[in-house]
Amino acid sequence: MPLRTLGDDKQLRPVIVKLGLTDGVITQITDLLRQRHRIPSSEDADFFVQNLSDTAELANNSNRVMTMLLGSIAFVSLIVGGIGVMNTMLVSVTERTSEIGFRMAVGATGGDIQFQFLTEAVVLAVFGGMVGILTGIVTSKIISDFLGWPTLVSIAAIGMAFSFAGAIGVGDGWYPARKASRLDPIEALRYE
Repeated sequence: MPLRTLGDDKQLRPVIVKLGLTDGVITQITDLLRQRHRIPSSEDADFFVQNLSDTAELANNSNRVMTMLLGSIAFVSLIVGGIGVMNTMLVSVTERTSEIGFRMAVGATGGDIQFQFLTEAVVLAVFGGMVGILTGIVTSKIISDFLGWPTLVSIAAIGMAFSFAGAIGVGDGWYPARKASRLDPIEALRYE
């Protein structure tokens, strides 16, 4: 589709803009502005012509870097949270050894004990995940209200965070639950 460039009525030249020809258009605009500002090609221009697709690409690259940075921080937080869940469950198994022995003595199987501690680990991790999700939602609302930055809380991200919290509970609660289910009931009853 033909467009007309800026210039004197006497010097109007048609410029045809097609997809992929933006470099040619930028060159023509630069040449025209040099002519109108009377700047020889040997001197630096007192203007610049910017392609908006370059600006959009720069913004996309910045967003991609920020997303990767925040994802890395979230990953480290998940690892630290998982270590916390595992440590809490190991301490719980150690402190409740006599309870585990008593339950096994009255007929609880190793699977029952493992299910109990695995459920506790999942509940602990999911509760921590819910606190984290609520903190994130409130923080994004505060940022949006006070700083004027647009924020978006997606349901998919909330679902993924909730799923990761459950997976962390299962993954890091499995070892303490397995350890509790393999205790010898007689030794566990003697433990103080």
